[in-house]
Amino acid sequence: MTRLRRAASAAALACLLPLTATVTAASAATEAPGTPATVTAAPPEASTAPRLPDPTGPYAVGRSTFHLVDHGRKDLWVPEADGRELMVDITYPARPGVGPTAPYATTEEARLLLKNRELDKVIPAVRFSATRTHSRVDAPPVGGRHPLVVLSPGFSVARYTITALAEDLASRGYVVASIDHAYESVGTLFPGGRMLTCVACEKARTEKDFHAAVANRAKDASFVLDRLTGARSPWKHADLIDRQRVGAAGHSLGGATAAAVMAADPRVRAGVNMDGSFQGAVPPGGLGGRPFMMLGTDDGIHRPGGEDKSWDEAWRRLDGWKRWLTVAGADHFSFSDFPFLGDQLLPPGTPYPGSGLSGRRSLDITRSYVAAFFDRHLRGIPQPLLAGPTRANPEVRFNRP
Repeated sequence: MTRLRRAASAAALACLLPLTATVTAASAATEAPGTPATVTAAPPEASTAPRLPDPTGPYAVGRSTFHLVDHGRKDLWVPEADGRELMVDITYPARPGVGPTAPYATTEEARLLLKNRELDKVIPAVRFSATRTHSRVDAPPVGGRHPLVVLSPGFSVARYTITALAEDLASRGYVVASIDHAYESVGTLFPGGRMLTCVACEKARTEKDFHAAVANRAKDASFVLDRLTGARSPWKHADLIDRQRVGAAGHSLGGATAAAVMAADPRVRAGVNMDGSFQGAVPPGGLGGRPFMMLGTDDGIHRPGGEDKSWDEAWRRLDGWKRWLTVAGADHFSFSDFPFLGDQLLPPGTPYPGSGLSGRRSLDITRSYVAAFFDRHLRGIPQPLLAGPTRANPEVRFNRP
C-alpha cells in the first residue's frame, strides 16, 4: 500500500514538478474494433519538444491503437458501464520511414495528469504531450514470427508512460501490447472523445481493493491475448505473433499484473515486475516453474527485508528461474519515461528530483535488463548480463536472499 500511494502521488509529483512547457500537439484513438491514433499537425514550438530515446534494435517501429471491450465482464470500478473497456497500443517491428509519427499523449491527458497533482496552474501540458516518439502509425510490419510482450502501466498513470520500453522491445523484434485499463488512470482518451478518469483512485482504499485490482488487470491481459491471437483479431497483422512465446511486464501495479496473469494464464511464459508491490499476485504454489524477474529500487523498500514485504514473499514462492535486481539511485518512476523527459525539460544541470540516476541511465538499465530477460526466456538466447554484476552496470545489484 505504501508503494502504491507513493506511485500515485508523491513520486509522480516529484517527476513532473519541474517541467516547463508551452504549446500543443494532440491526437485521438477512434472507434472499435480498432483504428490507429491520428496525428494533428504540431505547431512550430513542437520543434523543441522532448524526444524519447532512440530504440536500440535493428528494426523501425510501427504502432496501431485499438479499443477493446469485454462484454462478458462488468467493470470493477463502474459496474454500470457497458463491459470492461481497454485501450491497447500494438507496437511492432516495421519497415522504416512509412506513415505519420505516432503521438505520445493528448494535451488533455497531460492536463488531467497535472491537475491531479495540483500543478495545472503552474505547468502548461502542451510541451509534455508533444513528446516525439519513434513509432509510425500503422507502418507495414516486417515479416516473420515474433514473441509478444504484454505491458501494463502503474496505478493512476496511462500506457504512454512506458512508451520508451515498448518501442525498444519492438525495435528488437517483439510485438508489444500496452494496455490502458479503464478508470485506472487520471485521464485516458477513449473513443467518442470520452476521457475516462481514475474512479479506482477514489474507490481503492484497502489491501483487498488492490488485490482485486491486480486480479482484474490479469483478466484484462488475458482478454487482450484472446483477442489478439483469436480467429477474429482486430489487428490485421496478428499472424506475426508467435503464440508459443508470450511474456508480460509492467511498472508498479502493472508489475504485479505481470505475475498475476502468469498465475492465471499458462500462455504467459515469463514475466517482469518493475518496482511494484505484488499484492498477493504470486500464489503459494508458485508460477509453474516459469521464469520471473523483479527489478526495483535499491533502497529500504525493495532490497531483501525491505518495507515492501511482498517482494520477500514473492521471492520465496517463485519456483522457476528468478532474479531479484535492485538499481542504486533509482526511484519509483525511474522505470518509466518520466526521468528521461524531465532531463530534457529541466534547466541544464538540474538533476532529476528524487533520483540519483540521469533519465538516460534509468532507461538504459531498464531497457537492457528487460530485453535481456525476454531474449533469454522467449528466444532462448544466452544472456551474460543476467548472470551477475557487470562493470558496465555498477548500479545494478543482484540480490540473493
